[in-house]
Amino acid sequence: QVQLVESGGGLVQAGGSLRLSCAASGRTFRSYAMGWFRQAPGKEREFVVCISWSGGSTYYADSVKGRFTISRVNAKNTVYLQMNSLKPEDTAVYYCAAAPVVTTDYGGYNYWGQGTQVTVSS
Repeated sequence: QVQLVESGGGLVQAGGSLRLSCAASGRTFRSYAMGWFRQAPGKEREFVVCISWSGGSTYYADSVKGRFTISRVNAKNTVYLQMNSLKPEDTAVYYCAAAPVVTTDYGGYNYWGQGTQVTVSS
């Protein structure tokens, strides 16, 4: 019912910035909370940030707080992740996901994008 497609990943030097986009299909986008997760090689998938369906509530992982910003434009069926002051440890595949209610739990998300690679060089 919901299809998510991420874009905007790439290679960037430490201290640089990237903006990821997640485009959702259909007219049900407004009903879903959205989240970003990431998975580095050899590690478990990690919560990064999420936002409620209205955009009124956000939750950030401590590792990215103050550097990353999530936003959504429901009229465009799009959620964004602005990443500033990137560090090599931010290197991972980043996934966009949709949940019926805002949550930081991996299991609460019903739909996932294909992922986009972010590589930060030192």
